[in-house]
Parts: sequence; C-alpha cells; structure tokens
Amino acid sequence: MGRKSKWLLLDLFIAFAGVLADQYTKHLAVLHLKGQPAVVLIPGVLELRYLENRGAAFGVLQNQRTFFLISTVLVLAAAAFVLYHMPKTGKFRLLHVLGSLLTAGALGNFLDRLRLDYVVDFIYISLIDFPIFNVADMFVSVICVLILILLFWGPYREEDFSFLKEAAGRRMHRK
Repeated sequence: MGRKSKWLLLDLFIAFAGVLADQYTKHLAVLHLKGQPAVVLIPGVLELRYLENRGAAFGVLQNQRTFFLISTVLVLAAAAFVLYHMPKTGKFRLLHVLGSLLTAGALGNFLDRLRLDYVVDFIYISLIDFPIFNVADMFVSVICVLILILLFWGPYREEDFSFLKEAAGRRMHRK
C-alpha cells in the first residue's frame, strides 16, 4: 500500500470515527432525552436538552433542507478534494486530522437531514444561554477556528498550499 493510500485510509478512518461518535450521541439523546425534561449536568452551566433543529447553526434558515443538502455536498466535495491532494508529509498531519473531523461534522448533520429532515441537538450551555448544539456542530465550529488559527499563526506559508492550484490546474487540463 502506497503512502497516499495510507493517508487516505487514515483520513477516512478519522471521519468515520467522528461520524460514529456524532450519530451515537444523537441516538442516546433520542433514547434518553426526547420528551423528557432537561438533564442538568452542572447547575447553571451545562444541560442536556433534546431539540429537533430544522435550521442551521443557532436555528437560522429554518426549513431550508434542500439548501443544506446541496451546500453540504459541495462542502464535502471540497473537503475530499483538499484532503486527497494535500501533501502527505508530517507538516500537514494536523491539517489532515482537522479536515477529516470537519468532514465528519458536515457528514453527521447531513445524515440527520437525509434520514429525519432535521438535526438532533442536545447540548446546552446555560451559563451563556448558548444555542443547543451537537457533536457534529462542535467538530465544525471548533475545527474551523483551529484551522484559521493554524493558517494565520501556524507554520504554514501561502506557497505551502500551491498543491491546490496545481491540482485544480491538472483537472482543468484533463477536460
């Protein structure tokens, strides 16, 4: 098995594990929280509450299922393109992990929308009255912030990402 194949398998494994964690926690939320009062884990700070979210983060764009399905397919395609073409060197190892977890988050909520027409949310930070969210949301939100921090203040330079331009150029020439 070549180096590229090993990295691709690792990316897929991380994404699959992330989707499993997301879907399992949502399954537990449906089993134990649906139709039940909130479960207070840390009084005044953290609760578990069942919510069927038909919108995006923070409940915006309610009932726009088609928009979410199409935009998620586009995000997943872009993530797959970047992960596939990203160099397979140690410098990019963390970006591979983060990209795989970002993919897991997008895919976790995508699966909910396909199966249920809504996303199961259940984590509520009452201390700051933060909107109810789930594991996939955490992956997407935290990973996006970490990637931005790495890109602006990490070890990467603009030329490190020339692989994206080269890969896109090769695709255009094949057509």
